[in-house]
Amino acid sequence: MATSNSLIRIALLGAESTGKTQLSLALTTCLRAHGQEVHWVGEHLRTWCDAQGRTPEPHEQALIAQQQADAVLQYTSGIVIADTTPLMTAVYSHKLFNDESLYAMAATHQRIYDKTLITGLDLPWVADGLQRDGPHVREPIDAMVRAALQRSGVAYSVIYGLGKERLNNALLALGWAKKNADSLGDTLLIAAQTTRAQGQYALNRGRTAWACEKCSDAECEHRLFSDLLKSPE
Repeated sequence: MATSNSLIRIALLGAESTGKTQLSLALTTCLRAHGQEVHWVGEHLRTWCDAQGRTPEPHEQALIAQQQADAVLQYTSGIVIADTTPLMTAVYSHKLFNDESLYAMAATHQRIYDKTLITGLDLPWVADGLQRDGPHVREPIDAMVRAALQRSGVAYSVIYGLGKERLNNALLALGWAKKNADSLGDTLLIAAQTTRAQGQYALNRGRTAWACEKCSDAECEHRLFSDLLKSPE
């Protein structure tokens, strides 16, 4: 967890209607409730579209990406939770306008984050005005985001689940293991571990192999959970 004058940056990425905003706000509320200094950075594109009454043209994408980055860079302490980053702008520029010019800037910026989370495709698609293109774009955008992160050498965790389960899975994926956590981290980590352990036990009363088919990386969540259980007190 963040201590006085420390800085932790967390990025949430994902295709449309996958719960980025909901999860980022849930993380913010949870950590603030336990006394942490948390700065939530919303999606600049949403503000831009609301103000302009339209979606941006190709030549306007670069400025939107830079303003998204600047909104994060203004904070120098605490936990910064970013509801998207310039990488999403770069991906959509590539998808919609066949413009790959924003990837270099977006990759450089993405590397400043301590953790990158991708919201999974297990939530139903919901219309949301100008910014939603339709459920058919979620899978290709999801694949493009993961490919861009891999090219940039940025590790990520995919977060699935509904409601509190999704929040607990995010806390677990953030890796606040006991050996590095304060009392708050221990409390949150134990809750997340308990939820995950109960879920696994429910699979054939614990006799079934780990259900990795819900994750794009067959090792990530299973290995993370196993490592956390092995962490010294």
